[in-house]
Amino acid sequence: MRIGQAVGGLGLLALLAGAAEAQVAVKHQLTLDGAKQVIAAAVQAARQKAGTGVIAVVDAGGNLMALERLDGTFAAGARISTGKARTAVLFQKPTRFFEELIRNGRTPMVALDDFTPLIGGVPIVVDGEVVGGVGVSGAASAAEDEELALAGAAAFSGAASQVGAAFFPHDQVAASFAKGGVLVDGTGRNWMVHTSRRDTPGQAEIHTRDTDIIYVMDGSATFVTGGRAVDPKPTAPDELRGSAIEGGETRKLARGDVITVPAGTPHWFREVKGPFTYYTVKVR
Repeated sequence: MRIGQAVGGLGLLALLAGAAEAQVAVKHQLTLDGAKQVIAAAVQAARQKAGTGVIAVVDAGGNLMALERLDGTFAAGARISTGKARTAVLFQKPTRFFEELIRNGRTPMVALDDFTPLIGGVPIVVDGEVVGGVGVSGAASAAEDEELALAGAAAFSGAASQVGAAFFPHDQVAASFAKGGVLVDGTGRNWMVHTSRRDTPGQAEIHTRDTDIIYVMDGSATFVTGGRAVDPKPTAPDELRGSAIEGGETRKLARGDVITVPAGTPHWFREVKGPFTYYTVKVR
């Protein structure tokens, strides 16, 4: 073999190697130790609540990696939690998104195979990449299922890896305001963004853990903060509702106004001239 032919052959090999490298991407992978860490964080959060629940962790392909059922949890929770985790990772969205979508009329989605559109499933994200999913079933409520799943996902992925820019075009925002809902669910974070809408007054509310930051987009309302909620009753974990507020401070809210309501503060939309639309940023 001539030297020129040898060099040419090496060049071809280098070219082929470079082409192969260009077709291969380095991906994060959830390990068994990582899955166990997710389980441990969710179990710890569960023990501070009702103390029941089944936690399932799947890999990026939706394959079960780890599962733990706390004492006193119904047996079917294992299957349901696994379905929630698998749905969250395969669709790369929290299962809350699908439950709310179906509740708002997108019922044909229930015909999908291997699909569990129940609140309590959350993707596990590292550096913007979905590496797995965690699902919880059998806690005190659907909201608590989701809270435990978020605790598990946050323990592994960490808040820093969740900080990615998310853009919502104006038509998507307008559609969200038209029905009122969650624009950003804050998976793995301690905040959410709601596109809120009111056409009538509501009940008095107390969020024991969430601070609300309200920015009015359109319409006007009479808003009461502070005072004492009348006949408050729990409606969800860390949430109370009452029929009205006694005392407190009354303000007129209109387009462009901003008001913050610290956690534990009673607040009430006493009168609404609708449609009244506003962003609510919830910070925990």
